[in-house]
Amino acid sequence: MDLRPPSVRALMEELQKLPGVGPRSAVRMAQYLLKEREEALRLSQTLVQAHERVGFCSTCFLLAEGSCPVCDDPGRDRTVICVVEEPVNAWAIEATGEFKGLYHVLLGTLDPLRGIGPEELTVAKLVDRVAAGGVQEVILATNLTVEGEATAHFLVQLLRPKGVKTSRIAFGLPAGGEISYADTVTLARALVARRGME
Repeated sequence: MDLRPPSVRALMEELQKLPGVGPRSAVRMAQYLLKEREEALRLSQTLVQAHERVGFCSTCFLLAEGSCPVCDDPGRDRTVICVVEEPVNAWAIEATGEFKGLYHVLLGTLDPLRGIGPEELTVAKLVDRVAAGGVQEVILATNLTVEGEATAHFLVQLLRPKGVKTSRIAFGLPAGGEISYADTVTLARALVARRGME
């Protein structure tokens, strides 16, 4: 017999739909949220507010509340656009403090098996931005997955006739990582992306 009330089962089912949440994590989260009523109410209110206030920038497709802080920043280098799959990827790049250009979020990757082609992504908007002039380089920072690689190759073919330089971010070993623990794909990428020492 299942002792969980129907509402608790429904809550756990919804929690399991979140990325990285399995059955056990869903049980712990549901238990916590039901026990800590104030926390649960604050979470639900914050979630509703985020849905009401946050949207995609119509130019770069970063998540923004009102105007886009990147597109509206006059200090950004407008000759370089870094293309990422999702806003979270741009957040990670921005956290390095190394990139001072603009972003373009594809909102996914090409995945023909799931029916995701260029039309389902923001590819046309990227081409429009490049065609408008002023962009000298497009950095492709899609993930090192089959879909990410296919998307990067597709974009290179699409942008090459526009006369803009395209580059791919280097992938390699993490800082502090040991070579013997690296998978073969990462190690191969590290060798290909090697650079000279000064």
